Amino acid sequence: MQNPEARKTSVEYLEQPCKSALNAVRGMPFKWSLNPYGGCEHRCTFCYVRAFEKRADRPSDDRYGRTIRVKTNIAAVLRRELARPSWKFESVVIGAATDPYQPAEGTFRLTRACLQAFADHANPCGLITRGPMIVRDLDVLVALSRRASFGVTFSVPTLDDEVWRRTEPGTAHPRRRLQALSKLVAAGVKASVGMAPILPGLSDRPEQLEAVVAAAREAGAVSIWANLLYLRPGTKEHFLESLAKHWPELLPRYQEEYRSGAYLRPNRRASWS
Repeated sequence: MQNPEARKTSVEYLEQPCKSALNAVRGMPFKWSLNPYGGCEHRCTFCYVRAFEKRADRPSDDRYGRTIRVKTNIAAVLRRELARPSWKFESVVIGAATDPYQPAEGTFRLTRACLQAFADHANPCGLITRGPMIVRDLDVLVALSRRASFGVTFSVPTLDDEVWRRTEPGTAHPRRRLQALSKLVAAGVKASVGMAPILPGLSDRPEQLEAVVAAAREAGAVSIWANLLYLRPGTKEHFLESLAKHWPELLPRYQEEYRSGAYLRPNRRASWS
């Protein structure tokens, strides 16, 4: 099921060769990331990458996700970097900034090529996605899992249809992601669920959270983690505009609670439900 909120507008693909494939990361539980694409057609209203786009003087508003930068040579560059004598075979996370299985991957197949490179070099890695398209590459995922430490995290913030439709306009239904997870697990690929972001007042009711946990367990997820909505400049403005359109009654509360930081104030977190 495709999100009915997805607009039938054209997406421009800009083919831009990259000079490096692996990105050093700070402040995260991993040291290296890799993103075959720049920009994301999923256009989630809460996407934290909008903040980075704003800092780079690129559109972070509703234009985000209309232009996708395609790193056409990324797999070849990755192979060179993995072959360097100085490389220590550290784990790499694919898709920390943009979804590696967004629609562009159906045409360009860069994620598949990068996964094959990791498999050939027996290099550990992980992947984060909202895209059921990942099952297309089950053969490569299985080969990689047999040669190195590898796992997939499916982002499933909620199973609430209304919240999904309005906050993740370019994505497939969350239950399709869980179906894909089941197929990976059945083939021997480790897969988890990331329940993030949890949206205060929208997707944080106990029964909503329990529904995701129960569905993840039924699908065979090996673990689940969660985090709250994170709003930095760029993301904040766009998310609040969407909130004003769909849930105007919550707008004053969000403006107050997120006034002084990117996270909901700790002493206020339990008072939304």
